[in-house]
Amino acid sequence: MNYAETLHYLFTRLPMFSRIGAAAYKKDLTNTVQLCEYLGNPQHRFKTIHIAGTNGKGSTSHMLAAILQTAGYKTGLYTSPHLRDFRERFRINGAMIEESFVVDFTRRIQPAIDAIEPSFFEITVAMTFDYFAQNNVDIAVIETGLGGRLDSTNIITPELSIITNIGWDHMNLLGDTLEAIAFEKAGIIKPRIPAVIGETATATRQVFERVAQETQSPLFFADQLRYVADWKYEHHALQVQVTPTGTDERIAYTLDLPGYYQTKNLITVLEAVHQLQQQGWHIPTATVQQALQQVKSLTGLHGRWEVIHRNPAVVLDVGHNEDGIKQILSQIELTNHHHLHIVIGMVKDKDVEKVLLQLPKEATYYFTKAQIPRALPEDQLATQAATHDLHGHTYADVNTALKAALHRAHKDDLIVVCGSVFVVGEVNL
Repeated sequence: MNYAETLHYLFTRLPMFSRIGAAAYKKDLTNTVQLCEYLGNPQHRFKTIHIAGTNGKGSTSHMLAAILQTAGYKTGLYTSPHLRDFRERFRINGAMIEESFVVDFTRRIQPAIDAIEPSFFEITVAMTFDYFAQNNVDIAVIETGLGGRLDSTNIITPELSIITNIGWDHMNLLGDTLEAIAFEKAGIIKPRIPAVIGETATATRQVFERVAQETQSPLFFADQLRYVADWKYEHHALQVQVTPTGTDERIAYTLDLPGYYQTKNLITVLEAVHQLQQQGWHIPTATVQQALQQVKSLTGLHGRWEVIHRNPAVVLDVGHNEDGIKQILSQIELTNHHHLHIVIGMVKDKDVEKVLLQLPKEATYYFTKAQIPRALPEDQLATQAATHDLHGHTYADVNTALKAALHRAHKDDLIVVCGSVFVVGEVNL
């Protein structure tokens, strides 16, 4: 098989959560364990950092990877889903996996695929570990796909476990309370391995403390150890002053990820860096400051308050659940614009009602869908939105919707594309 044929095989032969949803989710690590045993357990041949959380885990993963590679370490980065290119999921020092490796790996693993019948995600995790091991990375940042305890990535013993935050998402799979969701995410905390929690919440703190006690793992709540003393958004960058708790010191950081919500991720990242420094990793503050100014160019991150057009401004953001949409709306409030246009599409298994309740009634809406079976049809989304006094037209695909928004918008308006990673991924840049 060539590369195109290999991708077709992977996308069609294997159950894929992003396409079909819960039917592809395996609440068991057996398949991943067997696949990695078939490959000689490559996950044991390099060091890792494991990251879970409802929101922010992607940005946090990319920031940490940028810092580590700027510090001189050969750094792997595994994230999901991809926006436009399957190879985005697997990077070493920012460079995507080679097409030839994908082809060769799939050929080598095919007997195991036939015997085990794994999901698409289980295969990508095995591919990740094999790729990083063969390329002798110093360390790899591994983002969970869904949850933590039963996520396919959870067969590693990392240097550090990170949980960014806990919010309402994937309740049909992870539980219908924040405590239940937190317990699933806390499953990445390993015995005697330090764990960093990004955001402290009354409902979930005891869950993390109990798991940490049971595993004898040092536990650090990042937002209790540092806080944002000041910030400003200018020139499409975020200028942030961070103060360690109990001091008068202010340390300045400039982030090329301009969303205000990145201040929370920054606090998480800084505590993670501190814990790595305690373990002997050489990461000077100047290196952290340098890396955070160029995360997008170093790691290829897209879709986080990403401005792709001006006059009118067009912004892409992959926020797709209640908390993610709240963060987008907070960022919208910081912008100077005349009228707001929202291009939105969602998937069937999200809590659409909770998202719609957040959205402003004064905006003009362009309801659309991603070209995947899991997508919520645009007419159904529009019907639900109308019950909340959110009105607009429907479009069969995001690019038609965006074209309509650009045609209607004045030069000082703001157009935001959001609601689904897959909708954002289909925008033609």
